[in-house]
Amino acid sequence: MSASVKDRIAAEFARHEPAVVELSRRIGAHPEIAFEEHRTAAAVVELLKAHGGFDVEEGVAGLDTAFAATAGTGSLAIGLCAELDALPGIGHGCGHNIITATSVAAALALAPVADELNLTIRLLGTPAEEVLTGKVIMLREGAFDGLHAAMMMHPTLKDMAAPHIRAVRHWSISYQGRTAHASRPFEALNAADAVTVAQVAIGLLRQQKRDADRVHAWVKEAGTAVNVIPGAATVECMIRANSLDDVDLLWPRVRSCFEAGALAAGVGMEITQLASVNGFRHDLDLAGLFQANAEALGRTFPDYADRSLGSTDMAEVAVHMPAIHPVLSFDSPPEDGNHTAAFARTASGPEGARAIHDGGLALAWTIADAARDGALRRRLTEAGPFVWREEPPVG
Repeated sequence: MSASVKDRIAAEFARHEPAVVELSRRIGAHPEIAFEEHRTAAAVVELLKAHGGFDVEEGVAGLDTAFAATAGTGSLAIGLCAELDALPGIGHGCGHNIITATSVAAALALAPVADELNLTIRLLGTPAEEVLTGKVIMLREGAFDGLHAAMMMHPTLKDMAAPHIRAVRHWSISYQGRTAHASRPFEALNAADAVTVAQVAIGLLRQQKRDADRVHAWVKEAGTAVNVIPGAATVECMIRANSLDDVDLLWPRVRSCFEAGALAAGVGMEITQLASVNGFRHDLDLAGLFQANAEALGRTFPDYADRSLGSTDMAEVAVHMPAIHPVLSFDSPPEDGNHTAAFARTASGPEGARAIHDGGLALAWTIADAARDGALRRRLTEAGPFVWREEPPVG
């Protein structure tokens, strides 16, 4: 690709960068949880409309806080995902304010040259990543229809162009017993005891699971007062593994742990599946372009022994179309990592601004490179644009 085009993209990026960094800080200062990202979505839409060049649709996919902003009319359509939600009680401990800012900055930088590069750029505001459902809903409701590829950048503890992102299933387990006053315990069926037994059983099971598998549970409810024996309790459980098949191999044994709790406490049990996402399939050509562009900005990509990350609903996008989910680090990341208040503070400071610069410009250059690479462009377009099917492929 000619240096002049990249230079023009960089100049446009620099023009918008102060406003985008301020957007990130505003989002970080006012975190909103899944499906409640009204202020966040409005701030992004306001910025896009102020700078022009985008056709903005709000409330897409039947979600109040989802939006789509499109620039260009080219034959290669690339999506940029802006994750909007925060963690309850922690804020943007996963750096979604940076994710949003990098995608917004990349879209703004590309808009003036989109038609010249025969590109269509679609910036998608995607709510509820933290509960692994926003992009899944948007896929099924057609928000990704017409795209040939999609991408985003995530801040974390390492620089990796193609991190290992695991498959996950998420369940809610509720126990129903009988409440009684603590002075008459013989009248109760203690649902909290069922939780305790289940947790102990899962802890013992961890000795026999495979190293790549992860089981974690959170007690959401187990009583309301010390002198009332709880007749109801709720636990949420996730299993992460290299594939959904591996999750499904482990789940029957984990389920038996929850059933053991119900049996021991003499209470009823109900299990509801909340979410399910595949492991991530990186498009290695696009990932290679991102790495090269990030390296041109001074980033390095060591060959880490452990390349694992968590799970994300962006993986469902990657099942259906070429996609990438690179990650970039802070110079001085908090020792306790992502999903912490310290990470949220760092994300809204100077190191967050650098991540926005490197990630956003690398994304913009990657899309421009893909548009000008004849072989890659043909591969992306010859498969045809994505259209949701009722029976999607699974992996």
